[in-house]
Parts: sequence; structure tokens; C-alpha cells
Amino acid sequence: MTFTQLDPPLPIRVEEKGAGYAFAVIDYGQEHNLIWVTAINETGEIWCAPNPKVRMMANWTMGRKKPPQSSDACAQS
Repeated sequence: MTFTQLDPPLPIRVEEKGAGYAFAVIDYGQEHNLIWVTAINETGEIWCAPNPKVRMMANWTMGRKKPPQSSDACAQS
């Protein structure tokens, strides 16, 4: 298992929780999803979200469009 602090934190959206900043990633190994340790903007809650539930925020300068609100296909793979 590795725990990596992100510097700077990344602005992300956690499905069903909202927008926030990921400040760490936990990697339990090849048989597991990455876990994003995230502070949710609206509530101040800290959530450990599995990789299929995490999406980067839109970034116009990088050409990254707003992610879809729901990605059931990713959650099932």
C-alpha cells in the first residue's frame, strides 16, 4: 500500500458527493481501485472515493470538457 500526498491538491468531482479537492491518493495494489482522499467543498466532509467515482473538473486551457454527471458504465467495469 502507498499513500501519496498531492501537492497541489487537484480539483475533482466525486459522483454523489460533489466538487472538492483531492489531497491524497491511496494505492492498495493492482487488484484494487485507486482511492482519492477528497475534501468536499460544500460540506467540508472528507471522503475516500474509489477511482470509478472520481472525475477531473473541466479545464478550458487543457481542452478538457465538463465530465458527464453519471457514468454508470465506468462504475460497473
